Amino acid sequence: MNIRLISHFLLLSIILLQFVSCSKKINKSNSTAEVIVYPAPPDTARIQYLTTINNSLQITGEKSKFAKFVVGEDAPLPIKKPYGVYMKNGKIYVCDLDIGGLEIIDLETKTFDYFVPKGLGQLKMPINCFVDDKDFIYIADAYRKQIVIFDNNRNYVDSFGDTEGYKPTDVVVFDDKIWVANIKGNSILVYKNDATHQLLYSIPRAKEGEEGFIYQPTNISVTDDKVYVSDFGDFTIKIYTHEGEYIGVVGSYGKSMGQFARPKGIAVDRESNLYVVDAAFENVQIFNNEGKLMTFFGGPYKGPGDMWLPAKVTIDYDNLEYFQQYVDKRFSLKYLVFVTNNFGPDKINVYGYIEAKE
Repeated sequence: MNIRLISHFLLLSIILLQFVSCSKKINKSNSTAEVIVYPAPPDTARIQYLTTINNSLQITGEKSKFAKFVVGEDAPLPIKKPYGVYMKNGKIYVCDLDIGGLEIIDLETKTFDYFVPKGLGQLKMPINCFVDDKDFIYIADAYRKQIVIFDNNRNYVDSFGDTEGYKPTDVVVFDDKIWVANIKGNSILVYKNDATHQLLYSIPRAKEGEEGFIYQPTNISVTDDKVYVSDFGDFTIKIYTHEGEYIGVVGSYGKSMGQFARPKGIAVDRESNLYVVDAAFENVQIFNNEGKLMTFFGGPYKGPGDMWLPAKVTIDYDNLEYFQQYVDKRFSLKYLVFVTNNFGPDKINVYGYIEAKE
């Protein structure tokens, strides 16, 4: 066997290894044999803890001994201090405060990348992000005091904001508008989604002390007809029309279920159920479309499924196949719920909203 033939054999082996590793599943090395559901039996289970994503190895898969011999063994890239998380087109976008950028996890290609832009796009504190239908990335940077925009090739496009009275903590693109939570300005700012980024109006119309005033907006969720605002300073979730008319409130300050101490990330499913992260209780509470508590999941960290200073929650209906392997055979998976943890060993918890099979 000559040198050229040996080289061709090694090259073919590497290619075959790459093909074998491609699968619509994430690595199962972080799975747990115990089925964890919320609420616990005998109540009807609504949420199942599925898995946790902590580093690149769980996405790219462990190399075989032969692959390690041929191409070496690189240390996995960790998720360090995640805050915001967003799911779009098979990709998970994680705002990481420690790296000053994002982890971008592609479940289809099984790749895990650090996105730490330089130059005009350099980030200082990327709190939350949103990805639009063109795969443009919008990042709320609290220290830069701007919304920073990148195109679908991750090239810097533009940024906008203000130096005075401005500290963006969340951003959503919806209906040709950009919605920004401005925690320093006690408002949700609504901009035109074009090159001008013209400010159209702000929410709320109420003044301090009046019903509907926002004290510290940290997170927002925009649906077809409503805007939900996590008001950290008032321990409530406030609801408005798209035009800014105040509709009502969910929750209050307190230690009982249905109340909040440190409300942060929020998400709304297709049935208008509201998910609210509470960093003090270290759980997520779920309310129905009438604002009544349905259940909760998580809790102070003791093991898989628990949380450690959670920050953000997001819901995904489109990528169930990647996590179906973790669903107990007694349940049907309806959609996914992702929750970030600032601290602790489990960085991104993945849960499923489930229903019992008949």
